[in-house]
Amino acid sequence: MRGIVAYGAYLPYWRLERKAIAEALGVPAGSGTRAVASYDEDTTSLGVEAGRAALRGVSIVPHALFFATSAPAYLDKTNATAIHAALDLPVSAFAVDVAGSVRSAVGAMRAARDARGPVLAVLSDVRTGLPGGGDERDGGDGAAAFVFADDAPEARVLAEPLGAASATAEFLDRWRLPGEAASHVWEERFGEHAYVPLGEAALTEALKQAGVTAPALARLIVAGPHGRAVKRVAAAAGVKKEAIADDLVASIGNAGAAQAGLMFADALDRAQPDDLVAVVSLADGADASLWRVSAATKRPAGVAARLAGGGRVSYPTFLSWRGFLQREPPRRPDPQAPEAPPSLRAEAWKFAFTGSRCQACGTRHLPPQRVCVKCHAVDRMAPERLADVPATIATFTVDRLAYSPSPPMVVAVLDFEGGGRFQSEMTDVDPKAVKIGDRVAMTFRRIITAGGVHNYFWKARPLGGSAR
Repeated sequence: MRGIVAYGAYLPYWRLERKAIAEALGVPAGSGTRAVASYDEDTTSLGVEAGRAALRGVSIVPHALFFATSAPAYLDKTNATAIHAALDLPVSAFAVDVAGSVRSAVGAMRAARDARGPVLAVLSDVRTGLPGGGDERDGGDGAAAFVFADDAPEARVLAEPLGAASATAEFLDRWRLPGEAASHVWEERFGEHAYVPLGEAALTEALKQAGVTAPALARLIVAGPHGRAVKRVAAAAGVKKEAIADDLVASIGNAGAAQAGLMFADALDRAQPDDLVAVVSLADGADASLWRVSAATKRPAGVAARLAGGGRVSYPTFLSWRGFLQREPPRRPDPQAPEAPPSLRAEAWKFAFTGSRCQACGTRHLPPQRVCVKCHAVDRMAPERLADVPATIATFTVDRLAYSPSPPMVVAVLDFEGGGRFQSEMTDVDPKAVKIGDRVAMTFRRIITAGGVHNYFWKARPLGGSAR
């Protein structure tokens, strides 16, 4: 039996109150919040965090990685390779993008389901719309990841696929030309007219393949960027009202390519053994899949807990992070773009946050060294990955002059459990709340973009207290 053996989800720390949009622009903006990727996050960094959550505590190593997003950080370059490097997957592991549209997520999930061996599917999106528009109001940012493998003692199947069906049609509902900042959307009633029969047909066929009826479903997930069509398909499915999953739009917004994955992870968090879960995605057609939850011990993604947390970001700050409001930078030299050769040589450190430990005296080094700073042994080092090792703030400074897209910059000296000291920039933090002794964890971020190159590395984020 092959199915999902592990899964994880990631939501950015920041939330934008929709009423802040209304107050600033005088437009109807509804209630609730939307999840907002920070200035140092993009779909690649969100995908890394979701992948880390899925693989945490799992002994198997994926042989392949499929990355889906509608907003890739790079074109003409594979974004999945950065996720591959940050997760420290073996060189032999295949990594590829399935990108460009919301429906790409279905492609990544199906490719992972149908492949052989352990495979990781990562679904990530950052949704952006013009100020005052529906995409800005109703969009959201986040990521989900699923590990597929055959049932085995070291990784039991949590959700088994029972059937899948698709209905494809060519119609112009939503599109964005290369280089454009926001999508175009056709008249809402047209999209509803096109999507509803496709969604109903795909769900009916998936249920038929599995040999079950709609009333037997414990949870029905319907996701897609067209809100009215989503509600129509869910209402017409013939399931109990309480079986229709929360679309999460009121709390995080619609996360595009990651939306169905986040809703599925939330459903698996709450599911009971033998529950039947249907997932319907409406995007350039309709795709439906049916799953049976096993009796295996689940590893919750904690979507509900992530929904409850988060700090508030102001609307002007949100606009500056999205590039719609250009603020004057600090009067310092512009940052230099990272160079390809040294980045390749330092891949294990830069992407996987791998230090070294001296085999002669046990001293840990960050970054990795050839010569031990304590006993001076030469080339006696063993690599040691520290991305999941917590640390404590030894001292810190709040720098209001350093170049940053969102000043001030908080820089802390960290002491890692088991040894090792490192100076790190902090993120998702209130500068007024940082204290010596605070516990932090490392998170993968985009330090800066310069010269058309994204400089990815690791930052420290609070473990409770001043942020998470």
